[in-house]
Amino acid sequence: MELLDRLMAEDFRRVAEAGHAAGNRVRLLRDGPQTFAAWLRAINAAKRYVWLENYIIQEDATGAAFAQALMAAAGRGVAVRVLYDWMGCLRRTSAGFWQSLRASGVEVRGYNPPNLLHPLHWISRDHRKVLCVDGDIAFTGGLCIGHDWSGDPARHMAPWRDTAVAIEGPATVYLDAAFVDSWEAAAGLAQRDVEALPGTRAARGDVAVSVIAGRPDSLGLYRLEQLIAEIAERRLWLMDGYFVATTAYVRALAGAARAGVDVRLLVPGSSDWPLVGALSKSAYRPLLQAGVRVFEWNGPMLHAKTAVADGCWSRIGSSNSNLASWITNRELDVIIKDHALAAEMEAMYEADMTNATEVVLARGRSGIPRPVVPDGHARERAPAKAGRLLSGAIGLGSTLNASFTRRRQLDPTESLVVLGGGLVLLMLGGLAIFLPRLIAWVVAAFALWPGVGLVLKGVRLWWAGRNDILR
Repeated sequence: MELLDRLMAEDFRRVAEAGHAAGNRVRLLRDGPQTFAAWLRAINAAKRYVWLENYIIQEDATGAAFAQALMAAAGRGVAVRVLYDWMGCLRRTSAGFWQSLRASGVEVRGYNPPNLLHPLHWISRDHRKVLCVDGDIAFTGGLCIGHDWSGDPARHMAPWRDTAVAIEGPATVYLDAAFVDSWEAAAGLAQRDVEALPGTRAARGDVAVSVIAGRPDSLGLYRLEQLIAEIAERRLWLMDGYFVATTAYVRALAGAARAGVDVRLLVPGSSDWPLVGALSKSAYRPLLQAGVRVFEWNGPMLHAKTAVADGCWSRIGSSNSNLASWITNRELDVIIKDHALAAEMEAMYEADMTNATEVVLARGRSGIPRPVVPDGHARERAPAKAGRLLSGAIGLGSTLNASFTRRRQLDPTESLVVLGGGLVLLMLGGLAIFLPRLIAWVVAAFALWPGVGLVLKGVRLWWAGRNDILR
């Protein structure tokens, strides 16, 4: 049976927890200039509603263009809602920016700001990038809204490399439903199953689309990606901006390569978080030894999150291959079964590889296999994003846990992580000896915040129970 038939079976949809609809029309969008032009056209043509959900909406020329379009839509009677991530927009967007939108009739909500009662909830972020317009068209992909994705031709600055998709047809119901779920979650309403909104929508084409609306602890995409690695028969080409995969996923990709599948991984040449970059490179050795081909992008930043398998199946969305996306964040990805789109994805992938350097294993003087990238390719360093810290911390924990428990053999490429962890522990021990008061204040701060939160939450629960008894 062909992969595309197996992937769209009922078992596949249960594994991915996906909403599925046939009869769609899809269009691939490359990079910010093309994608933003399509988004703005849709907003400017909106007649009933515009729902925009994005991790970052930056207060710059690009953000201003979207703000003007959203305010103009609200001015002509369109119901406009904007949902942004509090941490993603921290220090990028002022309160005045959101206030100007609200003053023009746009409903605005921020997702998951700090909460005294929930001191650890900040870990979960809304990392989705979704635009829904009138029930006619919806967009998703990896692009945030800001100058990094627009580029600056006058200064010869290329936009970040990213990918999105436009969808028309019945599948837009599931993208709309995913936005509604996030919108209600940002208001503190109870989480509910993401189901299709009432009503049906006319077919616009012949493409089958599945929508995976990832939420904390859903793990739908994680299970799917391992399944694809297991059943791909000819090709599996991946593109990922922040690849910090689990040991299980690395083994699944390595197993596919050993079985004769053409597995390729395209990642950034340099990461905006050095720790994440180091952890990503730590997976190179087992992948390369198994026959996976790894390429590093030579442009300013590769931010896309895509996959294409066996010339028939494509994934485009916001999820990176790391535990932050798989477990803690709100993400949105679409799975598309279409030979024509897969061929377009593969052609775009091959074009991208002309601006990438293949990483190979070579023997250094120490005799330890190491990735070697030829010189001559200039790389620009991307600005840091706080949202990537969690991915690095999770990978760091995995490496340090392995060094203590010896549950798996460490790679030589993880030496810097282990060395860094040891130095940090030595530094903390030294501070505890020579500056005990400093350590005491730090421990007190970390104990008092969640402690106060738990007490207040307990009092609220007790008071609610007391009122129930009195009634």
